[in-house]
Amino acid sequence: MMKNLVEELRWRGMLHDTMPGTEEHLNEKMRSAYVGFDPTADSLHIGNLVPIMLLAHLQRAGHRPIALVGGATGMIGDPSGKSSERNLLDEETLRHNQQCVKEQLSQFLDFKSGKENDALMVNNYDWMKEISFLEFIRDVGKHITVNYMMAKDSVKNRISGEGTDGMSFTEFTYQLVQGYDFYHLFEEKDCTLQMGGSDQWGNITTGTELVRRKAGGKAYALTCPLITKSDGSKFGKSEGGNIWLDPKRTSPYKFYQYWLNTSDEDAEKYIKIFTFLGKDEIESLVEEHKEAPHKRILQKKLAEEVTLTVHNQEELENAVTASEVLFGKSTAEDFKKLNEATFLDVFEGVPQADIPLAEIEEGLDMIGALSAKTGFLNSNGEARRALKENSVSVNKEKVKEDYSITSKDLINGKYVILNKGKKNTYIIRAV
Repeated sequence: MMKNLVEELRWRGMLHDTMPGTEEHLNEKMRSAYVGFDPTADSLHIGNLVPIMLLAHLQRAGHRPIALVGGATGMIGDPSGKSSERNLLDEETLRHNQQCVKEQLSQFLDFKSGKENDALMVNNYDWMKEISFLEFIRDVGKHITVNYMMAKDSVKNRISGEGTDGMSFTEFTYQLVQGYDFYHLFEEKDCTLQMGGSDQWGNITTGTELVRRKAGGKAYALTCPLITKSDGSKFGKSEGGNIWLDPKRTSPYKFYQYWLNTSDEDAEKYIKIFTFLGKDEIESLVEEHKEAPHKRILQKKLAEEVTLTVHNQEELENAVTASEVLFGKSTAEDFKKLNEATFLDVFEGVPQADIPLAEIEEGLDMIGALSAKTGFLNSNGEARRALKENSVSVNKEKVKEDYSITSKDLINGKYVILNKGKKNTYIIRAV
C-alpha cells in the first residue's frame, strides 16, 4: 500500500524544496531514492538523523531506500557549508566506516526482509575506481558547463568567502562526481530521486541535469530544511562536541539527556522530525504538554523514542534510571542498577578520592570519609556539625556519626556516593 511521502514529510516540517512533479512521480508506483552519507567517521551523529529519517519514511511509504556511502566523494570532500578541505581517507578505513554506518542504519531501515522495497547500501568508490580521469572528463565533464557549476551557491560561497583560501580543483569537481553517482544509480538501480539537506540542492540538481543530458531521462530532487535550535545554536552539538549514534562515542545516557534537555519549542518541532509517532498522537502530546509544561511530557517522550530507536530497550531503561538517580528521589538500590559506564557518566565532573579497598572492608568511619581521608569537607569539626544536622547521606540514605562505610555500600564493587545537603556530592572510589 503506497502512502504519500511528500504529504507525510510536509506535516512533519521535513520538506524544504522539491522539483516540480516529484510528488506525482512518487505516487505513481514504487520508486527508488537515495541519500548520501559521509564515511569519514566510523559512526554517524545526530546531524545525520534527518536524512536517515527521510529514507525511513520513504521505505514506510512503500518505496526503496538506497543509502550511498561516499567512499569516492569521501576521498575528495564536499565544499557545501565548509570553509576548508577535509582530511582524505584510505580505502581500508573507508570500508570499515561503511560497515559501521550500515549497522547503524539497520536500526531505521530494513535491509533483509525479502520485500521488493528492501533497503540497499552502495559505495560510490565501487564504480568510480574503474573510471580514469580522461574517461571522466570526456564522458561526464562535457555534459556540464563551468558556468553551470560556478552558479552553485556552494562554489560561489567558497570562492568569494572572506578568510578562505579559495577552492581546490578537487573540491570544485565534487558536484560532478556526486552528479555521476545519481546518473549511475539511475542507470543501474532505476533510482529516480535524490534526497538531502537544503544545502545539497545544488549538488542534487547537477545530478538531475546529468541524467537529463547524458541518459535522456527524468530525475527528481527533494530536500529537507537544515535543523536549527530555537536559541540559534547549532543542532546536534553539545559542550563535548558531536552527539554520536555509537554508544562508545556518546553513551546512551548522554544521548538520552541531550533530547531530554531540549526547549519546549524545539521539542514540539523535533518530535515530528525524529520519531515515527503519528500525527494524532503528537498533537495529543503537544496539548498535554501545554497544559502542564513543568512535567516535560514532550521532552520525555522525544528522548524515549529516539533513544529506543538508536539503541535498545535495555539502554533506554538504563538511561531513564540514571536520569532519575541524578534528578529524582533515588535509593542505593537504584544506583546499583547502573552499569559502571553509566554511573561514571552520571557523576562526570564530581570530585573523587581513592581509598584502599582494605580500609573500606575494615569499616571507614564517617569523619574520615567526610574530611580526613577525602577532603570533601574542610575539617573534622565541619564533618561533625554536618552529621549532627542530619545533612549527610551515603548513597542517598541519611547517616549519623556512628555509621561505618563498608564493602556492602560499594556500587559496582567500587564506588560510594557522599552527599552533604542536596547539592554537594562526592565520590569515594575503592582501589
